[in-house]
Amino acid sequence: MTREVKIGNKWVGDGHPVYIVAEVGINHNGDIEIAKELIRAAKHAGVDAVKFQKRTPELCVPPEQRGQMRETPWGYISYLDYRYKVEFNEADYDEINLYAREIGIEWFASVWDIPSVDFLEKYEPICYKIPSASLTDVELLLHLRKTGRPLILSTGMSTQQQIKDAVKRIGEENLVITHATSAYPCDPYELNLRMIQTLRGIFNCPIGYSGHEVGLVTSAVAVGLGACMVERHITLDRALWGSDQAASVEPGGFEKLVKYIRVTEAAIGDGVKKVYESEMPSLRKLRRIQD
Repeated sequence: MTREVKIGNKWVGDGHPVYIVAEVGINHNGDIEIAKELIRAAKHAGVDAVKFQKRTPELCVPPEQRGQMRETPWGYISYLDYRYKVEFNEADYDEINLYAREIGIEWFASVWDIPSVDFLEKYEPICYKIPSASLTDVELLLHLRKTGRPLILSTGMSTQQQIKDAVKRIGEENLVITHATSAYPCDPYELNLRMIQTLRGIFNCPIGYSGHEVGLVTSAVAVGLGACMVERHITLDRALWGSDQAASVEPGGFEKLVKYIRVTEAAIGDGVKKVYESEMPSLRKLRRIQD
């Protein structure tokens, strides 16, 4: 079975290094300078790409939620106004695109609606992420497939049948599926990491992991269970305002996460038992009877 997809200039799948994504998401809180600082931190940590989120607020916010008031850093405003505050415009994305190119890191975004796809097409993104919330949005799925770009499908809040239905519509070619549980932060008892193996048994495409838990070890375990892509949110400070901050990883933690993943993938091996050269001194010293 072929389990590989080319994203940018790197292959993702079995036999290739784990593709690591630092999700900036909306942890920039609408500040382009914070976004650039997060891009720098991700680059320093050694990730393969950073990811943002792109929405058209008036399409993505349900009518009954638009007028709901909430306390924000911008004052007591409606939920719709808040969504606009954290949404980057074309000038912002021009700056993100230029800055990422300058420091040498790939970027892409989750897209929540068709206008957002059309908006990002001018940047020729290396791929698109389908957020868990959009897994059942048939119109969006088909529009994304028409772009011809690689797709990453996140599976939080979804049944196994809903995942199968989505994959049937977009096909397994040029697709990575990421196991996820959409709780922020996610309780370890609900991570269900063995679902990575389940997805590997169902689909003939690379399977990854999108984590929202506190801590790093479980993301390395996901690699041990077969995840060829790992995505975690990045933040400058987990205490900052915002719904995703508490489930995010600070820059120092992200450096450790990358190291843990690289050690884990090196340690997995090929499953073929062998006697290593490093074992020979012990063998000669300790084994009394040899074949």
